[in-house]
Amino acid sequence: MKTVFRVFSYLKRYPLLATAQLTCAVLMTLLVVVFPSVAQTITGEVIPQRDFDRLIPLALLAVGTFFATNLFNSLRIILNNTFEQKVIFDIRSDLYRKIQRLPMRWFDNRRTGDVMTRVTEDVTSMERVLIDGIEQGIVALLQVLVVGGYLFYLDSKMALITMIPMPFLIGGALAYTKTSPKRHRALRAETSEMNSLLHDNIDGIQQIKAFTREEAEHVRFNTSSDRVREATLRIMRLWAVYNPSMEFCRNFGYSLVIAFGAWSVMKAPDQAALEAQTGIFVAFLVALNLFYEPISRLNGLNQIIQAGRAAGERVFEVIDAEEEPGLDEGADLPSPVRGHVVLREVEFSYGENIATLKGVSMEAQPGEMIALVGHTGAGKSTVINLLTRFYESDAGSISIDGIPIDTLKKSALRDAMGYVTQESFLFNGSVRENLLLAKADASDEQMWESLRAANASAFVEALPQQLETNVGERGVKLSVGEKQRISIARVILKNPPILLLDEATASVDTETEKLIQGALERLMANRTSFVIAHRLSTVRNADRIYVLDHGKVVEEGDHDALQAHDGTYAMLCRQSLMA
Repeated sequence: MKTVFRVFSYLKRYPLLATAQLTCAVLMTLLVVVFPSVAQTITGEVIPQRDFDRLIPLALLAVGTFFATNLFNSLRIILNNTFEQKVIFDIRSDLYRKIQRLPMRWFDNRRTGDVMTRVTEDVTSMERVLIDGIEQGIVALLQVLVVGGYLFYLDSKMALITMIPMPFLIGGALAYTKTSPKRHRALRAETSEMNSLLHDNIDGIQQIKAFTREEAEHVRFNTSSDRVREATLRIMRLWAVYNPSMEFCRNFGYSLVIAFGAWSVMKAPDQAALEAQTGIFVAFLVALNLFYEPISRLNGLNQIIQAGRAAGERVFEVIDAEEEPGLDEGADLPSPVRGHVVLREVEFSYGENIATLKGVSMEAQPGEMIALVGHTGAGKSTVINLLTRFYESDAGSISIDGIPIDTLKKSALRDAMGYVTQESFLFNGSVRENLLLAKADASDEQMWESLRAANASAFVEALPQQLETNVGERGVKLSVGEKQRISIARVILKNPPILLLDEATASVDTETEKLIQGALERLMANRTSFVIAHRLSTVRNADRIYVLDHGKVVEEGDHDALQAHDGTYAMLCRQSLMA
């Protein structure tokens, strides 16, 4: 139950709402015993004595009690839902904040659909715990206690008879609580797997259609969906045994009370005692329903709590994950940043003891363009990932202007860098919104200036709504070259002292390449630049070229010197990799 209690720990943030809600719950619970008392008085006194004068006031008292009870119930529901939505907002906010602060290695081992399921469906399951746990659970417990006390006040012997099923009800609840968590965890896992498959298929719908895999993927989805169905049925089968069993125990209690109560009434020594006992018996039966009904709700609530518990475990697994180091701690880069970057004997592995970088050393003087070349898997992108501290090096050191980057706040480090990836990513929003990622307070003139510098202003002006045009998910409404030029404009708008470029012209035609190349030349002027290159046109003007092979620097120098050396670089130039 640790997870459930942890969910409830969020309630401490709103003590006034909690107090107001609890007050309403207590008041409406206390009022539920009024009607059985009215029923006792009418059947035990008013009817035998034919006291018409007391009948109407008692009936009005019952009506007034019901009105007050429902009024407090309405207020409690409003307060509870306000309370619950605030708590759910806090949990979602904490979860999303944590996701933003997790290291890249964490995402390497998670499917996007699984993460989305935790933020949406799992948090929603926790929401049911809060709604029913607070709204029904507290009220039900209070009602059991208050009405139970009233039953003992009416007739202690009959109250003891009422308690005979309680050990079975409690034992059944404990048994269900012990056996159901595994089933609910399995359901959450299978649901997450299905959502991950769905996310991948929607993301890759073009490939599915291109390879005519619609039927095959439908079969895969149905297989995953069937596992969700089976996991759900395993829970329902257990519930099909548990719920009727608990209902039988409650009905058995009713039967015992009716038999014992009727026997007690019939044993009354005289008419007056018979009438008094009849009134008590009627009041007891009315109150008995108010006693067993919340117990029935608590049993139903148990299933919801177990589902929420399994979901909460998945949510708190993320919240408890180790954060990316250096997010809030460390120094700021002294201003202005010169851009003197040095790597010394850097080693790195993505895991499984397979080294990606093996003692790599590089240096970039302020304002220099450094080109990284090599076959796929040589370690070029890893160098960029370590410079940005998306990953942390296993050994060696990296410094900027003489300051080790592992002593810097990551926000300060990344603010000093502009990153243009090979496959540019645009968010589903307008051109303006994508540009403002780089500089939130940028003016329209600054945005147009950056677009002109990126050779992107002409096609943006031709868009239906220019800066306000929605580019679609991942920029799907634009061509590859257009997306890339907006990405470059975004970095120009940021105006960082250090640039990291992952071959921005690798996936475009010759004409678009010229436009992008011109934009990159303006972008790299007077900045330190690291460029991952696959084309000769990109690197031939680099101040220094580092050739990587299997995680090691095997050659370094400028284009002419490396060509004259006739080594790995010269071979790459002769191959299509550097065409």
